[in-house]
Amino acid sequence: MSQHVLIVEDDYAISEVLKAYLKKAGFLVSQAYDGTEGIKRFKEMTPSIVILDVMLPYKNGWDVLKEIRIASTVPVIMLTALGDIDDKLTGLNGGADDYIEKPFEAEEVLARIQAVLRRSGVKDADRVTFGQLSIDFKAHHVMLNRQPVVLTPRDLAVLLFLAEHPNQTFTRDQLIDAVWGYDYDGSDRAVDLAIKRIRKALGPWPQSEGEIKTLRGLGYQLYVKNE
Repeated sequence: MSQHVLIVEDDYAISEVLKAYLKKAGFLVSQAYDGTEGIKRFKEMTPSIVILDVMLPYKNGWDVLKEIRIASTVPVIMLTALGDIDDKLTGLNGGADDYIEKPFEAEEVLARIQAVLRRSGVKDADRVTFGQLSIDFKAHHVMLNRQPVVLTPRDLAVLLFLAEHPNQTFTRDQLIDAVWGYDYDGSDRAVDLAIKRIRKALGPWPQSEGEIKTLRGLGYQLYVKNE
């Protein structure tokens, strides 16, 4: 499953550059442009790591960090144009895992993220969010627009598997091996029927955010926009 990064940065250009580099490196990326939105997105998605600017509208990065630390030990890297040692100490003493001064190179931020994730032992998030669709792998729970999605255990297993590997294509045989098991001796049409039921259950999910795709001659994938 791809690790999910939340960027809380009010400078749109900086946020977009970071997003491009992180997506290229295989991360899922969400963005927020002020402190209040940052807290909201954090609670919605449970990211693997947060990239947090200090000087934010409505609620500054120090206050956002405090709220995050009340609820979670998720790694946080602070971004700021402030170079004073007291500001660094404020962030690190407040629970930040690293501190990067602006201006910076996107490659440096990527390297710092990878280093912090290694140190923290973060492997995969228990939950991913693709727009209105939220999937909790630990609880085996799917929410769409904050409403539960009802699926049979087998259909849920198919969706969970595809969500663990977004934008990757799997043949019927691969899905059968992963979900039904190697000793399954029924028809591979069971995969088609499961996909049909999942699509129906996810009917309200906007295609602008993602969809279950059929790639003719190749298989199925959970296509997401990685926004």
